[in-house]
Amino acid sequence: MPCLNCFVAEKDGEIFGFLIGFLSQTHPNEAYIHFVGVNPAVRKQSIGKQLYNKFFDMVKTNNRQIVRCVTSPVNKTSIAYHTRMGFNIEEGDKLIDGISITSDYDGPDQNRVLFVKQLT
Repeated sequence: MPCLNCFVAEKDGEIFGFLIGFLSQTHPNEAYIHFVGVNPAVRKQSIGKQLYNKFFDMVKTNNRQIVRCVTSPVNKTSIAYHTRMGFNIEEGDKLIDGISITSDYDGPDQNRVLFVKQLT
């Protein structure tokens, strides 16, 4: 079982955001962001960016340079956010609305957009 890392943004006991990720056991140079959430009431306040940067710092501390994550092709907000954060969309096997997707990634008819970011 991979070691999960959870980063939480909170103030006065109220959680505003979280990021859950792990270091890959299969690929020693990679890490994976599994789940992220930011309260819609506090979006556009860099909370997500701060959570991602904390994760990136942990990844670099563990001598890894590649971070991966996935999202649904219908989640245009997530696609835009990840590309703004410097993630590249990996080439999939078909295009939907001009976005490269990987068919059946999470099972039949569960297409996903795969992202990769090289840390420096």
